[in-house]
Amino acid sequence: MNDAVDKLEKIGYLELSIDPSLDLFAEIEKLKKEKNAIVLAHYYQEADIQDVADYIGDSLGLARKAQETDADMIVFAGVHFMAETAKILNPNKKVVLPDLHAGYSLSDSCPPFLFKRFKEQHPDHLVISYINCSAGIKALSDIICTSSNAQKIVESLPEEQKIIFAPDKNLGGFINKQTGRNMLLWNGACMVHEIFSLEKITKLKTRHPEAKFIAHPECEEAVLSIADFIGSTTQLLQYTEKSEFNEFIVATETGILHQMIKNSPTKTFIPAPPNNSCACNDCPHMKLNTLEKLYLCMKFELPELILDEELRLAAKKPIDRMLQLSDELGIK
Repeated sequence: MNDAVDKLEKIGYLELSIDPSLDLFAEIEKLKKEKNAIVLAHYYQEADIQDVADYIGDSLGLARKAQETDADMIVFAGVHFMAETAKILNPNKKVVLPDLHAGYSLSDSCPPFLFKRFKEQHPDHLVISYINCSAGIKALSDIICTSSNAQKIVESLPEEQKIIFAPDKNLGGFINKQTGRNMLLWNGACMVHEIFSLEKITKLKTRHPEAKFIAHPECEEAVLSIADFIGSTTQLLQYTEKSEFNEFIVATETGILHQMIKNSPTKTFIPAPPNNSCACNDCPHMKLNTLEKLYLCMKFELPELILDEELRLAAKKPIDRMLQLSDELGIK
């Protein structure tokens, strides 16, 4: 990671300015062809990045797309752990990301050295880790899951199997409630999904009685308890597309609203209010990426994600297990 930053500083990348008259959309398309590159973007990225991406998705969709691409260079517009996942699945491809410092609060809440000690205290437990974690945590896991497939993966295991679920306590608690399991939960959380205000949402629902309140399972239990629909980012998007209702209060990162509006332009989408003074909920890590950084990243092929091979192989096993189980269980 430091080597990549050093390379950037040597070429002056961090101080480069871009000609404001440059058509970045056209330049990025040109670079895609020149370098046989694919741009993968998470739903939480800014609208411009979503519009220039070759594929937009949630963690499971992005993992699948990274695995199947024949591009020589994967440009990952997301956060660091997502680019790590792409590299884990594609060791011979170059993986770059617009901002090397785009971390993730949930991933940061579960340091591998502490989790290793926790795991050692429960040797009879199988470890299921949410994909929103570092390569170090993946390497300590038996199965990786996403919010799209977590419940079905847990339900596919014998009821007597003891399970540690990491790192998101809210997602783990939701799955425990849905399945009747008693998984042991690591005490981690996503700062964006924990910030929603139950009081403000309740008032908003009163002002918009026809609106359906939809929420991501990383939200706290009190918020989930009043939701009309709970699902992964992709599931929330699909719900709004297929629903007969025309107004939605959305409790997840605001980046998804761009796709919701594009796919259902006649419907109304209201970001759920947080418990701070902001009007919306943006992930500060996701929003470190910009169209300008994406262009420079493709032009100079930096910062590049490099992984130790032993770590990569260890982290790949539980991801492969997830993809295998998803296929067996019919999860797309």
